[in-house]
Amino acid sequence: MQLTKHAHACVTVQKDGTRLVIDPGTFTPDAAEAVAQAQAVLITHEHFDHFDEKVVAAALEAQPALQVYGTAAVSAALGRHNGRVHTVAAGDAFTVGSITATVHGHRHALIHTDIPCPDNVGYLLDDGALYHPGDAYFVPDAPVRTLLLPTSGPWTKLGEAADYVRTVKPEQIIQIHELMLSDLGQRSTATLLGEQGLTGLPIDRVEPGTTVEL
Repeated sequence: MQLTKHAHACVTVQKDGTRLVIDPGTFTPDAAEAVAQAQAVLITHEHFDHFDEKVVAAALEAQPALQVYGTAAVSAALGRHNGRVHTVAAGDAFTVGSITATVHGHRHALIHTDIPCPDNVGYLLDDGALYHPGDAYFVPDAPVRTLLLPTSGPWTKLGEAADYVRTVKPEQIIQIHELMLSDLGQRSTATLLGEQGLTGLPIDRVEPGTTVEL
């Protein structure tokens, strides 16, 4: 399996000719290009930095075989498109081409009690090969080999992130949701949470546009 990192929370996953895009949002400049090459789009929740509604809606019109998976709010925003938009929730499982996915978690992490928490789901691919949690530190009830770890945003906390990694116990960490951190902030976060810090695991900072083998 290969992973291509895009800006912020968006990644492309490719395996044996199947290509999925997770969370193409408005903070991802090449979101439309990534979606145009995919068989399916997986959305963790409806916030604009994870779900560029215009990009995904246009792709559904232009790509007759494209499948989209997301929460009820995502489905409501897009419409059914002849059954190609699928509402998913914790406990669901589906397959796209050569890639299997299970759905985990329920709610977005708390920002403040005055701000509503939307539904948020995480996607665990290929029996634990990769887990994208969206905007939550939800621990799936299955082993995780590669964890995509959010490191910036109004809801993130470094102490909670450290405890999250310790609980999930992945083999590998790749940073996502990093756009609100400067280069210094990203280096400081990697030091605090990384191999010599609180988790004992290195945090891979994959530059947007880079593809890595998982």
